[in-house]
Amino acid sequence: MLAGVAGAVVLLGLLWWLAVAPALAVLRASDAQHQALDAQLARMRALQQQAQALQGQPRQNPDESLRLLEAAVRQRLGTSARMVVAGERVTLTLTGAPPDALATWLSQARVNARAVPSEARLTRGATGGWDGTVVLTLPPR
Repeated sequence: MLAGVAGAVVLLGLLWWLAVAPALAVLRASDAQHQALDAQLARMRALQQQAQALQGQPRQNPDESLRLLEAAVRQRLGTSARMVVAGERVTLTLTGAPPDALATWLSQARVNARAVPSEARLTRGATGGWDGTVVLTLPPR
């Protein structure tokens, strides 16, 4: 009789350990995981709307893109950036560019000038700014 009770206790312990405990752990974590997935879904929807807005804009000629890009460099980066244009590629050389100004400029370059970053080699400078190069591709003619 004691062996039967001990076997039943072991069987109940195994059932708890293999079936019930993992399910309870998943149930406890599901609320936080659900919130994280909702936040990720909201971010993806915002990116989708932004992409659709960019696709809906009329085509822009490369000269206008270049003009807008140069204006953004002067306005946001000032003397910390030097721009060289070679065909549809624009190389921006940075020296101590402030991180927030660079982020704003990249956003403006993508949205206003429709320039797509194709290459970036950046390092953190001694003053906390960014040093290096960013290569952008202008829209095709």
